[in-house]
Amino acid sequence: MSPTAVEKRKVAPLATPTDLKSNAIQDISGALAALLADVFALYLKTKNFHWHMSGPHFRDYHLLLDEHGEQLFNATDAIAERARKIGGTTLRSIGHIARLQRINDNDADYVTPEDMLAELRDDNRQLISILRETHDVCSEHEDVATTSLLENWIDEAERRHWFLFEMTRQSK
Repeated sequence: MSPTAVEKRKVAPLATPTDLKSNAIQDISGALAALLADVFALYLKTKNFHWHMSGPHFRDYHLLLDEHGEQLFNATDAIAERARKIGGTTLRSIGHIARLQRINDNDADYVTPEDMLAELRDDNRQLISILRETHDVCSEHEDVATTSLLENWIDEAERRHWFLFEMTRQSK
């Protein structure tokens, strides 16, 4: 006897029809959840440094970090929705983020502007690696839509890294 439509909904109420195999959905949505945790962690750190910036270059750094934060935040919804579009699930809480994030927090009472920029430079470089790893997972499962989105986010992260690298470059 085959299950009724109501019984099917009870078994998988969040399942979204897709042509991806179940192992692909699990791998990709898992990679996207971890990526989303990292993007949220970097977003909050960027905003933390934006809010606590000081010094003679305050305005320039403050505005740059606001731009970077906005870019990171804009990616969050697209990452989460991509996981849902393919039938997976995504983050559910701050605790879930804390369990998955690979980008370290910075809770220090004071960080110099130079150290803020250097830390964000290194974090964006780490995020680029994470984005590439996620791209590999999606590519392995032929999820071209997600790989396409990731390519844009890699480009954005590379630009953030480039700006922060140039701003922290030591003169000879």
